[in-house]
Amino acid sequence: MSTDPVPNLPETQRAWRSVKRGKPYESLVFQTDVPVPPLSLGEVLVKVQAAALNPVGWKLMSVVPDILARRPITPEHDFAGVVVDANGTEFSAGDEVIGFIPVPLQLKTGQGALTEYAKLPATYLILKPSNVSAIEACGLPLAGETAFQALIGIGKLQAGQCVFVNGGSSAVGMNAIYIAKALGAKVVTSASSRNEEFCRNAGADEFLDYTNKPLHEHLVENPPSPKFDIIFDAVALVDPALYEHSNAYMKPRGIFISTGPWPDLKSWGGSAGVSKFLSLTSQILRPSFLGGVNAKWTIVSVTHKPQDLAKLRDLMAEGKLKLTVDSVYGFEDVLSAYERIMTSRATGKVVVKIDGSL
Repeated sequence: MSTDPVPNLPETQRAWRSVKRGKPYESLVFQTDVPVPPLSLGEVLVKVQAAALNPVGWKLMSVVPDILARRPITPEHDFAGVVVDANGTEFSAGDEVIGFIPVPLQLKTGQGALTEYAKLPATYLILKPSNVSAIEACGLPLAGETAFQALIGIGKLQAGQCVFVNGGSSAVGMNAIYIAKALGAKVVTSASSRNEEFCRNAGADEFLDYTNKPLHEHLVENPPSPKFDIIFDAVALVDPALYEHSNAYMKPRGIFISTGPWPDLKSWGGSAGVSKFLSLTSQILRPSFLGGVNAKWTIVSVTHKPQDLAKLRDLMAEGKLKLTVDSVYGFEDVLSAYERIMTSRATGKVVVKIDGSL
């Protein structure tokens, strides 16, 4: 337990709190009297400078019942800041760090990133590279570890292999392109035409505009050479077509990795949505000798691993991984930040600047 007082540390702070299930404008309240939390053994207190929004933030806010979410709870998972109480850990006061509050830790402690002071175990922090700003660095953990664990942990991606990243302009997709290129893989990606330059700047070798023609039709007509070792669906498509037709453009022992499917209430409405989900399930379960897909289908579910976050940090420090910032909002303008990320048109990270002096 931390017993030594920290100079100039306030007893209360400002924070956004999710007080009931609903969309952000229904769920969130900006509070100015939230207690600064005491520390337990192994925990560190960080003054948050900037936090990044993630789709999982507003989706959990919208669908998880109050009794499971244990509201009120502070939302979001990624941040950058400065250690104010190292509490006997390997860190020191004044260290600039990147922090990750995964969903299980958030539900256990009520802590999130949209707050002035966050406490978390030291194992969920890494030192921020000195050549990267807090605004740029704050969005690394969740999207970065998701992409890393998909390609490396599940896909076992190797140099010289070929990977298709569906949704290269998303935060997870952007990380996946950088990671695959850093490993020496060939990368083909998809997005709308307005994001082609963005994806190519991240390192994509080839680009497909999904608005021109359904991706599976283009790939069937123009199969890659060599065929894909991995397809990484970074946008959690429910439409089974990309997987269903993948024998034409994936190697027989390839692997199809998805970040979902996550229920998109717009596309899952009524019987059409149920039909899509059942079709996807049928394709996954049907064995190849009965006309099914050769490639294995699997979901990536991110689990925080300090060594993974450290490797991502090192790639960032070396300039091999860059996080594009779509937009930056003030701390009191969080609802506008959520409006932006919920359009699904953000290119890169939507960031909230919590420390106004940045």
